[in-house]
Amino acid sequence: MASAREELEKDLEELKELLKKATRKRTQDVLMAEKYTLEMEIKNHPPPKLKEDTMEEEKPPAGGYTVKINSYGWDQSDKFVKIYITLNGVQQLPAENVQIHFTERSFDLLVKNLNGKNYSMTFNNLLKPISVEGSSRKIKTDMILVLCRKKREEKWDCLTQVEKESKEKEKASYDTSDPGEGLMNLLKKMYAEGDDEMKRTINKAWVESREKQGKGDMPLDI
Repeated sequence: MASAREELEKDLEELKELLKKATRKRTQDVLMAEKYTLEMEIKNHPPPKLKEDTMEEEKPPAGGYTVKINSYGWDQSDKFVKIYITLNGVQQLPAENVQIHFTERSFDLLVKNLNGKNYSMTFNNLLKPISVEGSSRKIKTDMILVLCRKKREEKWDCLTQVEKESKEKEKASYDTSDPGEGLMNLLKKMYAEGDDEMKRTINKAWVESREKQGKGDMPLDI
């Protein structure tokens, strides 16, 4: 981002160009007065000095590489959703090394230079709105506790909208008036997610079931 001095210098250059094109004396007088004002303002804005702390801010976070945190636990009270993140030795870090940013439907956590690594966690699209001002984080022994203050004191069934939609979709695939269809959907899911041994077991059970019924149907084509 340009500094105030740089913006003033750009204004001055543009003003000089306008002054070259001006032909009316009154216009020239107005532009000259503005030129003088800008020159005085520039004098009052010395060039920015490079400071060590400024240079430090431009460097990547201290530590080696950044590890994404995927493991956590959570529960809730009437007022808060609580996320528990285990990080060995985190209590030994300076407080400023554990940074968190909240919005109404998300939070970003960054832990800098813990045992030579950085750790990050991002939750987007939280299930319900939270209070940015009322949310916080606490550093405990080998743990970070993220406290998301609920805007409304109501129960959360999960943490994010994506989780909710996934659960509803999965429930819908089994929620059918035909019990046989529900069982078929469950078997298809087990088959799709299972290893080779699971697939062989399901196919074998399917063939044996059909043979007993005397229908001679082919194995599951899932």
